[in-house]
Amino acid sequence: MAGYDAVSPAAGAGSAGAESAAAESAAAEPIAMPVLPADGVLARVRSRLPEFTGALQRVAELVLTDPANAARCTIVELAERSGTSPATVTRFCRALGFEGYADLRLGIAGETGRAARTGGWTVDIGREIQPTDPLDRVLGQIMAADTRAMHDTAALLDLGEIERAADAIAGASRVDIYGASGSALVGAEMQFCLHRIGVAAWAWTDVHNGLASSALLNPGDVALGISHSGQTRETIEMIAEAGSKGATTVALTSFPRSPLADVADIVLLTATQATTFRPDALSARHPQLVVLDLLYIAVAQRTHERAHASFQVTARAVAGHRAAKEAD
Repeated sequence: MAGYDAVSPAAGAGSAGAESAAAESAAAEPIAMPVLPADGVLARVRSRLPEFTGALQRVAELVLTDPANAARCTIVELAERSGTSPATVTRFCRALGFEGYADLRLGIAGETGRAARTGGWTVDIGREIQPTDPLDRVLGQIMAADTRAMHDTAALLDLGEIERAADAIAGASRVDIYGASGSALVGAEMQFCLHRIGVAAWAWTDVHNGLASSALLNPGDVALGISHSGQTRETIEMIAEAGSKGATTVALTSFPRSPLADVADIVLLTATQATTFRPDALSARHPQLVVLDLLYIAVAQRTHERAHASFQVTARAVAGHRAAKEAD
């Protein structure tokens, strides 16, 4: 992820051993997670980074700074370079759902190997865009970053959660969509798509109006909250209010253990890849749209007859406002 400071290598094996055994044993054992496939290992590390502190954070940052090099390191070498210990590296692996370092190493190697075979689309990711860079280089870096974010999002996404959300929306009397700033734009796009296929949907950006609407929801309704960080207070409040009224709540976020995810019934995850002038929150837009496009199509599949009829009706309604084609 762009913007990480390079992790300074430890002075040597002695610095790794400097961590006391007492500190190791006192550290809280991370919650176990399901074993991950090779795809999405780095995306999972990025999404968990805010949760890590101290030694675990140093290991995560080192892996993200140079994943190809991390995949070549032994557990002792990785511990030395991150200024930690092999025990910390093992805890880091288990926090990500791996049995041990060998599994993590294979996962990272597989992911970086695939990137190299697909033409090196990660080569410039993380490189700062300079004021003098030609636009072709800038375009290449944006495409590389967005492509990586799409791949990581596909790897992170739980299709079972998409199915649950689509079932809920397809059967809902109404759908409320909440978001602020850039997330509000994404939410408005989803509202437009759902409205075109006959789903009663509203997109709320003002917290007062959103809270008033969420307070009127009932069991069987759906509330969708969009926030890259999962920490936008207004969105969390609106989703929590909707949930208290019995509505099915859905969170779209990049952080699975964020406050927004904690209050939602269904969590849909995205991954981001920041570039210069496009920090994570802005870079999240395209992955968010991909997930919501998938959700929208899944809803349309479940309401096929209604969706098809709605498209025909709305197309006829706006047909008169299209420019007429001149006869040959």
